[in-house]
Amino acid sequence: MFADGAKCMERERKTGHSARMAHGVDIKTAGGEGALPAEGGPATMGWAGHLRATLALGVPLVGSQIGLMLINTTDTIMLGWYSVEALAAAVLATPLFFTVMIFGSGFSQAVMPIAAQAEGQGDTRGVRRAVRMGLWVAIGYSALVMAPLWHTERLLLALGQDQDVAALAGEYMRVAQWAMFPTLVAQGLRAFLSSIERPRIIFWSTVAGALLNAFLNWILIFGNWGAPEMGVRGAALASLGTTTLTLVILVAHVMLAKKASEYTIFARFWRADWPDLREVLRLGLPISITILAEVGMFVFSSVMMGWLGVVALAAHGIAMQITSIAFMVPLGLSQAATVRIGRAFGRGDAVGLNRAAATVMAVCLLFALVSAAMFWLMPAPLISLFLDNSKPDAPAVVLYAVPLLMTAAVFSVFDTSQVVGAGMLRGLRDTRVPMLLAIFSYWVVGFPMAYGLGFLAGLEGVGVWSGLAVGLFFAAASMNSRFLALRPRG
Repeated sequence: MFADGAKCMERERKTGHSARMAHGVDIKTAGGEGALPAEGGPATMGWAGHLRATLALGVPLVGSQIGLMLINTTDTIMLGWYSVEALAAAVLATPLFFTVMIFGSGFSQAVMPIAAQAEGQGDTRGVRRAVRMGLWVAIGYSALVMAPLWHTERLLLALGQDQDVAALAGEYMRVAQWAMFPTLVAQGLRAFLSSIERPRIIFWSTVAGALLNAFLNWILIFGNWGAPEMGVRGAALASLGTTTLTLVILVAHVMLAKKASEYTIFARFWRADWPDLREVLRLGLPISITILAEVGMFVFSSVMMGWLGVVALAAHGIAMQITSIAFMVPLGLSQAATVRIGRAFGRGDAVGLNRAAATVMAVCLLFALVSAAMFWLMPAPLISLFLDNSKPDAPAVVLYAVPLLMTAAVFSVFDTSQVVGAGMLRGLRDTRVPMLLAIFSYWVVGFPMAYGLGFLAGLEGVGVWSGLAVGLFFAAASMNSRFLALRPRG
């Protein structure tokens, strides 16, 4: 296999882990590139079978991603109904929370290819060790980020945000930050259940959380049913309750469901498995930095939009919510690609690996084209869903957001291609070079272009979003070129 994968496998051999894939397939390297034999794995699955397998795993993962996004979307809608100031505060605080959370979730995503390859080899113990160490990292990371999140208001003031909006954002974060623990531990359990291809509980637990979040938002933001009217603090409390319920459901399933309980994930949970911990950190840190590079670019785009005023920031937040909901489809399917490619890698099935990759990419690009058409043809109706149109400032927000969403019709195709490419590379345990590609694409190309077009060229919001599109194009081209270079021939 490619050089990074070969080194990883060699380290595993030296520490007592298997250095060969199932069915006796040896790792080979040649100039950083290698090949798995087309034969030696299970019977080659046809294209229709790959499509069914992709959808069987991917649809529940997509549903869970949409459910997670709907939780945030519900906050955005209800806070938009409450006041533009509350919405603007959430637009600043929520991306900051998600940036910190997403960095930590990179370690959970590292668990997915490790556990998937172990599952492909029939190594139940290897699955358990990887998941357990991933949960260790999730808990430790959550504890470390508590103090920085507590000072959100000071950070936003230092970045030049409005004083009242920054105060509301800080108020939101001091409650929401406690959701970091259940969120990241749940991410680790989702990685485990995905790797053993048991995604349905992931979907249903997310649905339960989304319903609870909407109910708690309605009560706590507006003060319904005799509850105090809490505004942004109510939205934060609703999110905390939601993530806690989701975690409880997943833990119960992992402990009680027949298939999942066979792995005894929580048995001797206190026991360290140092080689597996190092592998989670080795793969996870580049994944976290890769995700941070992309998400950080979008977070700083919110900061730049804040410089343009409250209306621009609210319009940006709504347009970003709409595009983020659509992005959950390729994001969920990219996770399915990681699992399916990892399992094919583990059992030595080169043909299956390549067909799994091609199937996921085709499905995702088809969806991207459909969503792009919707952004281009009906932007105003989509944006109006997020506003109380009786409010005097609603028309100005819609007017500003329409060209942003039309610009998103272009970059959604690039965004889809890059996230699927990154997911496929993770299935091959290739994370270090994709990290460097992401940093270059988003911060050497994308962010300077967004600032230059938005402020130096005077295009304001449309210029900022156009710069984001350029960065995503570079990421998509480089990630997928690398996968094509590294993929096994068969």
